[in-house]
Amino acid sequence: MNLNQLLLRAARSCPDRVAISHGTADYCDYGTLARRAACLAGAMRGPLGLQTDDRVGLFMTNTPEYLEAFHGALHAGLAALPINNKLHEKELAYILDDAGAGALFVTPDLAEKAAKGAEIAGRKLPIVVVGETDYLGYRDGEPADMAPRGDDDLAWLFYTSGTTGNPKGAMLTHRNLWEMMFAYFIDVDRVPVNGAALHPAPMSHGSGFYGIPHLAVGARQVVPESGGFEPDEILELCQRLDEVSLFAAPTMVKRLVNHPGGGDAPNLRTVTYGGGPMYVADLTAALDRFGQKFVQIYGQGESPMCITVLPREDHAAVDHPRYLERLGSVGYAQSVVEVKVADPEDNEVPVGEVGEILVRGAVVMKGYWNRPDASADSLRGGWLHTGDMGAFDADGYLTLKDRSKDMIISGGSNIYPREIEEVLLRHPDVAECAVVGRPHEEWGEEVIAFVAPREGREVDPAELDGLCLENIARFKRPKDYRFAAALPKNNYGKIVKRELRNQLESEGE
Repeated sequence: MNLNQLLLRAARSCPDRVAISHGTADYCDYGTLARRAACLAGAMRGPLGLQTDDRVGLFMTNTPEYLEAFHGALHAGLAALPINNKLHEKELAYILDDAGAGALFVTPDLAEKAAKGAEIAGRKLPIVVVGETDYLGYRDGEPADMAPRGDDDLAWLFYTSGTTGNPKGAMLTHRNLWEMMFAYFIDVDRVPVNGAALHPAPMSHGSGFYGIPHLAVGARQVVPESGGFEPDEILELCQRLDEVSLFAAPTMVKRLVNHPGGGDAPNLRTVTYGGGPMYVADLTAALDRFGQKFVQIYGQGESPMCITVLPREDHAAVDHPRYLERLGSVGYAQSVVEVKVADPEDNEVPVGEVGEILVRGAVVMKGYWNRPDASADSLRGGWLHTGDMGAFDADGYLTLKDRSKDMIISGGSNIYPREIEEVLLRHPDVAECAVVGRPHEEWGEEVIAFVAPREGREVDPAELDGLCLENIARFKRPKDYRFAAALPKNNYGKIVKRELRNQLESEGE
């Protein structure tokens, strides 16, 4: 069933209820949102020339029009392609080309970057700037009937960060998103009809996923007027709105806790945090300031928002003998998945033993877009192989131990070292390099590059910075460069990143 049935139901049952707010101002009601989505669907299937299953790119900062375009794509029987708005135009170009995007909706601030990305990709696709004349004409044009969709049809093509230099598109079906929504109601929170989903985090990622449960009950979606995360604004909205819920990276939670003004957000209902490690000291500080309003989820784009959950009850169980240990875990398996920790042969390991985290359930992706080999490998044996390492305790609580893919999580964004290493190795004077994460008090981790110049050469860090800025997003750029004659290696000649991390950790002692 088409996920957009949720919007049609809300439009019929509560057409005058506010659907979207922009800051404190009402933007549109559910009847208006459904009509605009149907008209945009008509434009996508008409003037824009898109066919069933085509991909519609959404390269946008957080804005109310994002929701209009997203629901328009679903209504038309197309696949939404939300794209991280922080990406470099070359990274954008790769996704547009790999996904075969048929159209691209952008916010005005990103129009120039979008045009460059499309040019680099060599794709002559229509670029629609929201809020401008063409978009407004499409939004108020002829409505289309909602296209029927099956459970296995593509709804959201979610591009993960690339572990081998290029990202892969996780194919999320209508059924995947229905299951994710059910898990929210069971494991995270029951959304009241007067609730408000606040979107300070990117709607192209976790925050956008969690807008769906609020849509299901006809609750309000709130896009901050700033379009992003500003602590003053967030705390003010949590005073002026009712039953506020939001998804936040741990670094955002910490910034709220440390913010000196704005009160204690009395109408804050739920903060769901994830996307990176939340240190126990930071979490207890958040609980002290805001109370028992926190839920942790662990998930991946391939199993959207759904692997494990640490519910608010565990955050409140201060008398439990293993309270702090549980706060340091990521909780237990969510209701719509099975989770196990396995050895390299996919055999389940005993309690307390570290292994790779495997997941299966109807919420797990269909596979990777145009990557049959990668799909078969990642989903072998019917289990999603996350690449993350962890261990269960006797009560079924999972603790993450390491990330086998060496992913760095900075400010809630996933950064894969090889992607940066491949750029640095383009410099003619770089012989070898290795990128690792260094713990950072505010951002969780920051990117550090170890570089060995070619014999007799010197490398200017400014040149490496320039190379990165020409090819990858700014947030992935190394914050520091360490130079050495050679990097540590094992007997097989592979760089030993653990030694580099140990060096950084010893410096911080």
